[in-house]
Amino acid sequence: MIAPLLAAVALATPAAHDWTRFGFDAARSSASPYATGITASNARQLQRQRVELDGTADSSPIFLHDVVIGGGRHDAFFVTTTYGKTVAVDASTGRVLWRYVPPGYASWAGSYRITTATPVADPSRRFIYAAGPDGRIRKLSVADGRQVWSTAITLLPQREKIAASLNFAHGLVIATTGGYVGDAPPYQGHVVTLRPRTGSIVHVWNSLCSGRHRLIRPSTCGASDSAIWGRAGAVVEPGSGRLLVATGNASWNGRTNWGDSTLELSANASRLLQNWTPRNQATLNRTDADLGSTSPAFLGSGLVLQGGKDGLMRVLRLKRLNGTPHAAALTGGEIQSIPTPGGTTLLTAPAVWHRSGTTWVFVANDAGTAGYRLVRGRLQRLWARGTAGTSPVVAGGLLFVYDPNGSLRILQPTTGGAVATLPAGSGHWNSPIVVAGRVALPEGNANDHLTTGILNIYRLP
Repeated sequence: MIAPLLAAVALATPAAHDWTRFGFDAARSSASPYATGITASNARQLQRQRVELDGTADSSPIFLHDVVIGGGRHDAFFVTTTYGKTVAVDASTGRVLWRYVPPGYASWAGSYRITTATPVADPSRRFIYAAGPDGRIRKLSVADGRQVWSTAITLLPQREKIAASLNFAHGLVIATTGGYVGDAPPYQGHVVTLRPRTGSIVHVWNSLCSGRHRLIRPSTCGASDSAIWGRAGAVVEPGSGRLLVATGNASWNGRTNWGDSTLELSANASRLLQNWTPRNQATLNRTDADLGSTSPAFLGSGLVLQGGKDGLMRVLRLKRLNGTPHAAALTGGEIQSIPTPGGTTLLTAPAVWHRSGTTWVFVANDAGTAGYRLVRGRLQRLWARGTAGTSPVVAGGLLFVYDPNGSLRILQPTTGGAVATLPAGSGHWNSPIVVAGRVALPEGNANDHLTTGILNIYRLP
């Protein structure tokens, strides 16, 4: 009986793995293929620990297992707060292991200048990259939080905000910029790639005045806005490494200005390759109905999903976004248009789950949560719940959705059936990660401008 018992224990113990960025992987699938130890039968047993932070993490954590911090080995969560502090938290005890405070913190703490970007881990697992309200990306040591380098990715951080989460692919750190609430001009959305060793900028692609391939002073461009602010920021296409981003309100001319568009860039952000721009782009711009309120979602099978503030999701053909294989002054070209849950604004990132040859897509917003299946290149809605959610994630075969009104819901992905509802405080754009028998979920709203916050850690007893 000993051998079967050991086998059962081995199956119940999840293999160690990391959650290195928003959306789990560079493609932002928000779906982990690993067992977590959390199942439909034990999810209700999860116990909550509230870890007090000296800042609000209006984003998601990342996780590294068995790393050296302070001379010891730890499983650790890392979060960046709205005023740029980055904190390492022991995943087993909730103890703060280190915190990094950026220079200038006191000058913007409590002000409108914030970041809502999730950090990203270096593939070496020895460093993470984090954003700050001063418009800088920083490389920090996992071992002690020490700053290795700091690079500005905007010349006007008072107007250009790093809202979207950072990414890493093909040896480059990837970041994007947007604007602050109220869209106070001048600013431009742009994509920046950086060398991880030195922090030097490799390329800049500006979504307005796109013929200028460097950081520009916003006032020197004749157009403003076009924020790249969706939660997922730059999405990396598997294989090619090309980047997908979506822009918000701004002018569009199909040559140098690319407001309210889904855009494909080269892997290093040096060139625009394709665009999809809705036929009603001018109306979206005029009515503050940003297409770029959510980032593109890579569905696989050569398809992309793009949501927006107008309550619609469009399925696009990746090889011919606008009906041609190149960027052009063309609008339209989608192959399907389908309402979001409740037909309302989408400000979250979908989760895309591939299971047994079927592609599932899960979408949540203030109006509800819904599950869709991809059938012959079209999305079919199979279930819907009237409970709000931020960016959902799939892990261990379960769907985790944070309701910012104050709960964490665990659902059966294929039916939407309730598995468990766990207590949580209220929030905004916060979203969970699920790894190694734990769920980590920050709470709180960046727009409250607080210098305190909570990281919830749920564990099995």
